[in-house]
Amino acid sequence: MVHQDTIRLLRECDAGVKMGISAIDDVLDKVTNKELRKLLAQCKERHIKLNSEVQTKLTEFDDEGKEPNAMAKGMSWMKTNMKMAVDHSDETIADLMTDGCNMGVKSLHKYLNQYKAADEGSKRVAKKLIDLEEGLVMDIRSFL
Repeated sequence: MVHQDTIRLLRECDAGVKMGISAIDDVLDKVTNKELRKLLAQCKERHIKLNSEVQTKLTEFDDEGKEPNAMAKGMSWMKTNMKMAVDHSDETIADLMTDGCNMGVKSLHKYLNQYKAADEGSKRVAKKLIDLEEGLVMDIRSFL
């Protein structure tokens, strides 16, 4: 049970971190405020670093990980493009990123509760990703 819950939690972290990188990539070139762009770029780098940690742990379990849900990724892309078409502002970008981070945090807490038997290392990774997402929400609040 520990082994399976560990792998499942790591897979969800893998999908979540990839979703975060993709979401930042979707808006980064549209940001006009230098500080907001810097915050998003730094967060992306932290996601990439955490993704490396997730990949290392998954490799230890001989697992390839998980891609983000195609439907969720597509819906995120559509929402971003529709909102940006109506209001191409840094405020809209901050709003979109806040919504995405909040959804990610909610999902990760759900998975932490669902995979209680996961090892402490994978739980730490999930909590790091939660902290990253919550930190970005706090950092970009002034742009809302």
